[in-house]
Amino acid sequence: MKWLFSQLISQNSVNKYTTNMKFIIFTTLLLSMIGFQELLAQQGLFTKADTVGYSLGVLLASNLKQQGLEKLDLNLVMLGLKDEMRKAATLDVNTAGQIVNTYILQEKEGQKMVNLEQGKKFLEENKKQEGVVVLPSGLQYKVLQAGTGAIPQKTDQVKVHYHGTLTDGTVFDSSIQRGEPATFGVTQVIQGWVEALQLMPTGSKWRLFLPAELAYGERGAGAIIKPNSSLIFDVELIEIVK
Repeated sequence: MKWLFSQLISQNSVNKYTTNMKFIIFTTLLLSMIGFQELLAQQGLFTKADTVGYSLGVLLASNLKQQGLEKLDLNLVMLGLKDEMRKAATLDVNTAGQIVNTYILQEKEGQKMVNLEQGKKFLEENKKQEGVVVLPSGLQYKVLQAGTGAIPQKTDQVKVHYHGTLTDGTVFDSSIQRGEPATFGVTQVIQGWVEALQLMPTGSKWRLFLPAELAYGERGAGAIIKPNSSLIFDVELIEIVK
């Protein structure tokens, strides 16, 4: 989906866009042949051209949402689409691409600052909670279960169970949900984990509260962890793997 949108706004993508549009049309027609006719008919889509047109709308909307553009006036989006199709657009493709790219970059930069401030506010309130320990790095943790085993060193491999969420509770990764612990080197993870693991006795279970700079910083990770996001992890140190 992101690939399609990048083709739409790229200054040098006309030929590639045409080629891949043919692929999208072919795929859509193929799907219509293997069991989607009834569903599409319920939407008033009775011809292959209807199906393709509707599918392109779905793809465009999905990409707009992924790029954070879902709040745009759809009437103007449709106007631009219609004007370009009838060769009456007031902007050429390159200029339109530059405008969209600039807007997306500005919106992303603004959202980075919002995420950073929200994270700081959360951590400022969180450190007041009973049992929360605050370290000079900004790492906060709470001992859920005290362990008595050895403490990992930088060169060690560890086996852990973990459950990671955003500050609003959204789960982005969980070995617990998968039912399989993870094994990795102490220094092969994000900085907040590196610091915490070298403080945890084996058998411990801690809740970590990581500021963005100890997590994924400005780059974020995947579709859920946005840039400058503070994160929460429940981490159970099962054993040091020799």
